[in-house]
Amino acid sequence: MIKECMYCAHDGRLEKLMIEIDKLRVSTVFLFREQTYKGRCVVALNEHYKEFFHLDQDMQDAYMRDVAQVARAVEQAFSADKINYGAFGDTMPHVHFHIVPKQINGPEWGSMFVMNPSDNKQLDEAEYQELIEQIKKYL
Repeated sequence: MIKECMYCAHDGRLEKLMIEIDKLRVSTVFLFREQTYKGRCVVALNEHYKEFFHLDQDMQDAYMRDVAQVARAVEQAFSADKINYGAFGDTMPHVHFHIVPKQINGPEWGSMFVMNPSDNKQLDEAEYQELIEQIKKYL
C-alpha cells in the first residue's frame, strides 16, 4: 500500500471525490462527484504504477481496453458530442484517466475541460445513483 496515493490508501480521500461504479479487467471506474460534465468518470489502474509506460504490454493493452469501454459507455449514456481524456498525475502519480463527456453547447466546448471547475457542481445521492445506473447499462 502506498499511503500517499489516495487510490491505494483506502483512507476516505477517494470517496470524497468519487463513487466506485465497477471493477473492470485491470482497473476500477469511478463517477467523479463534481459533475459540471455530466457523466465524468475516472478509470484508475488497480495496481500502483506512476507511469503508463511502466506497465508491461499486456497490462497496457488491458488498461486501454478498460478506458475505451468506459468512454464508449459514457458516450452512449449521455449522448456526448466528444469525449475528452485527461491523464495528468502531477499531484496524484497513479495511472488514471479522466473520461469527460463534452457537449457542443456545454462548458468549455472547443477547449480543454477544467479539472476543478469553480462551480463545483455536486449532486444528491439519488442523482449520483441515476448517473451510475446509466453508465452501468452500457458498460
